[in-house]
Amino acid sequence: MEEVSAGGVVVDTSDAELRVAIIARLNRGGRLEWCLPKGHPEGKESNEEAAVREIAEETGIEGKILAPLGAIDYWFTVSGHRVHKTVHHYLLQATGGELTIENDPDKEAVDVAWVPIHELARKLSFPNERRIADLAKEVLPEHR
Repeated sequence: MEEVSAGGVVVDTSDAELRVAIIARLNRGGRLEWCLPKGHPEGKESNEEAAVREIAEETGIEGKILAPLGAIDYWFTVSGHRVHKTVHHYLLQATGGELTIENDPDKEAVDVAWVPIHELARKLSFPNERRIADLAKEVLPEHR
């Protein structure tokens, strides 16, 4: 089985200290995991459109895409079925909105926070998302 999601790193560039909006979810075991916002494309949405929408839904922050950050893929098992998931990540600049999880239609996010970009990799729960965060820091200076 194949699954595709899109999301990414949405950065508030309005302050000298860059910060990124991330969400907390409870995993299947009930443990809190901090991660980048992401979700499945709906209908005929492109991955870019899905990333912008999902970030807005899960964090309350509107953004515009600055650059692609690549994709990560992994396997997991759910209900006895192996699933191959690919997540397309983008670097976005925050353009408005207020930090909130109230607009998350799936109610997956249990918390949301602004994290200084230099602390992002330490805060994220997953190694593959930490690599995306590091890449975002490398790409960001050319978009400021």
